[in-house]
Amino acid sequence: MKGCRFSIIWFLAVLLTAGIFTVSAPAKAGGTQAEREMRAVWIASVTNIDWPSKKGLSPDQQKKEYSKLLDDVQAMGMNAVVVQIKPTADAFYPSDYGPWSEYLTGTQGKNPGYDPLAFLVEETHKRNLEFHAWFNPYRITMNHTNLNALSDDHPARSHPDWVAAYGNQLYYNPGIPEVRQFITDGIKEVVSRYDIDAVHMDDYFYPYKIAGKEFPDQAAYERYGKAHFASVDDWRRDNVNQLVKEINQAIKREKSYVKFGISPFGVWRNAADDPTGSKTAAGVRNYDDLYADTREWIQKGYIDYIAPQIYWSIGFKAAAYDVLADWWGNEVKNRPVHLYIGQAAYKINNNADPPWADPEEYGRQIALNRESAWIKGSMHFSLKDLNRNPLDVKNRLINDMYSRPALIPEMPWLGHSALKKPAVKRAEKNASGNTLYIEDAKSNGKKTAYYAIYRAEKGKRPYLVDTVRKTASRTQTFSDTDIQAKGACTYIVTSVDRLHHESRPSSKRTVK
Repeated sequence: MKGCRFSIIWFLAVLLTAGIFTVSAPAKAGGTQAEREMRAVWIASVTNIDWPSKKGLSPDQQKKEYSKLLDDVQAMGMNAVVVQIKPTADAFYPSDYGPWSEYLTGTQGKNPGYDPLAFLVEETHKRNLEFHAWFNPYRITMNHTNLNALSDDHPARSHPDWVAAYGNQLYYNPGIPEVRQFITDGIKEVVSRYDIDAVHMDDYFYPYKIAGKEFPDQAAYERYGKAHFASVDDWRRDNVNQLVKEINQAIKREKSYVKFGISPFGVWRNAADDPTGSKTAAGVRNYDDLYADTREWIQKGYIDYIAPQIYWSIGFKAAAYDVLADWWGNEVKNRPVHLYIGQAAYKINNNADPPWADPEEYGRQIALNRESAWIKGSMHFSLKDLNRNPLDVKNRLINDMYSRPALIPEMPWLGHSALKKPAVKRAEKNASGNTLYIEDAKSNGKKTAYYAIYRAEKGKRPYLVDTVRKTASRTQTFSDTDIQAKGACTYIVTSVDRLHHESRPSSKRTVK
């Protein structure tokens, strides 16, 4: 099984040697389920797509909505959320680099009366989910170019020379060095103040091109780029490369364990543009149109994960899911960068592309991911679309594709805690199931982020049944209430650090 840990292999070998268990492969579900797999979902705040559901809700209403969304996330077997906290050069937290977001109160710059980001992170971690803080670096407005319509405290009003109008939107100009520093410092602010697990950006770098309109950065090119770059395109790509590099460096200087990931458009370049590109005929390309050289970021280690938005069906003529998943796998092969696939939940049951009307399409995509040695999981766009349950996909995730929990894959290049194994001091049967009493090693309590609970029934291999966040108390309980098999259950527990490295397993405890 992909992602099997040494500690669990070791434990299984002990049990097999003792003649206690025999090996039986778990049932296939959307492809054999991995013991380690990123299962993330985007929670978009721009135009109130996912959360909050509308502007102007009270703090209590916003909190209740988010908690309910986390219930949905957990029910679907996810282990991470990607939450948009800076959708339009604003903020879902008190910030020196942007005003309060209008998507909270309805008025940009208006204090919502609490710190949403502090609540979001705390509530997410209570459920032992990773929190990826999602930033949009350049976008200032969604549907107007009136600088004076921004809140009085908006930095763009203080620096109008940083701003470019394109289409019906305003952007910070990526070609200005002070803009790059401003964006980097704004992300550093969040990393330093909040206990996030990752910084995340999506596909919005230079804006998607508008036919017949050139992005208005000629003056900046003349000033900053012409002496060093033969073309404006090369200069634009370098601007984005420098931003990505500098953000990563700033994150790691602040907190070395915080990940940095980007979810770009699904095509780097077509093979017609570059023989090393994908066998696709996409109308938009990262390299040529968005000036996002994703290959550069992977090869130079500027990011910890990449999650290309492969928002097409398997076999789609212009840009096939299977072709692109294989191409991206080769890009990250043997490199310290994880590959997760951005998956288009919003397209399920879209009759414009017939495969999306097939209830099996989404499951086939996840199964295809699991066949690759280089694909480490998925990110789903977005939670609202999964909750609509098109073609029963939410139930299929719960009952089939994500029916068993999975640990998030480790990133050894970000460090490793030498965790000591925990002890299961007691295990007992009760009316609702089995209860374990777990005690952390004395010298290692501060490094343990959570515990992984493994269970084995007679004749079967042990498998992960749940994770539980470590509390301040040295001893805590875990209640296993979802026991299908009759008879004895044997448990082991591992301590896991925030980067998901496991300790050796505890001694086994059997409940009869």
